[in-house]
Amino acid sequence: MSIATGRFAGKVATVTGGASGIGLAITRRLIAEGANVAAGDVNAGGLDDLGKEFGDRFLGVQTDVTKEADIEQLMVRTVERFGAVHTAFNVAGGARPGYIVDLTESNWDFTVDLCLKGVFLAMKHQARQMMSLGKGGTIVNIASLNAHVPMHAGSAYVAAKAGVELLSRNGALEFAPFGIRVNAILPGLVQTPLTRRHFDNPDALAAFVERIPMGRPAQPEEIAGPALYLASDDASYVSGASLLVDGAWAVSGYPDMRPFRGPMAWNAR
Repeated sequence: MSIATGRFAGKVATVTGGASGIGLAITRRLIAEGANVAAGDVNAGGLDDLGKEFGDRFLGVQTDVTKEADIEQLMVRTVERFGAVHTAFNVAGGARPGYIVDLTESNWDFTVDLCLKGVFLAMKHQARQMMSLGKGGTIVNIASLNAHVPMHAGSAYVAAKAGVELLSRNGALEFAPFGIRVNAILPGLVQTPLTRRHFDNPDALAAFVERIPMGRPAQPEEIAGPALYLASDDASYVSGASLLVDGAWAVSGYPDMRPFRGPMAWNAR
């Protein structure tokens, strides 16, 4: 994959979920293109490894995106270290699946808080820093194909990711007078630690691939490229957009996941 080195020279970026998966691919790509990067993640060991790899170009801050104080600390430390925040990528996410009739309140809250509340808190404090600097900025949120396409046992996740898409549009509306653009990426199936269960199950993987017209899942680097495009000057007139990066999966629909989730536990009898 070609890299336009220097495109983010002199820029400061923050990446939530920056120590693994798509967030790690974005972190690496940003540094390769000249940015200084502050990554927030719950994985302190992964952040330490990146600090050793990238040295002064990288700042790792252990961050739980569902806690506003953690997000504030990430932004404060970013500005203290690098002097500004020019672009931000909100990637942290995860899910605890379950059919609607089986899903516990705690698992709903875990998924929605991580995937949606975490993006809200990050956008709030990223935008404040950009507004204070007065030079505009860009925010890219990682939503999902599931913002448009439902899946069995995925109600909390699809609701949260649909919320991220509309939250991104609302940010684009509110932040435009300050020169801040906000866009969303909607990935399909990507091979990351969070999707390992699908790749460890050959039948499940085959069910996914059968519905993806391009015939394969994406690698994290294939999401990082479009995300950096939306943050770059090449997308200077793009805001409030949702970019599907899914191998054309959205045109064919989601596979039936019931064989891999099992039956509903609750019944009316």
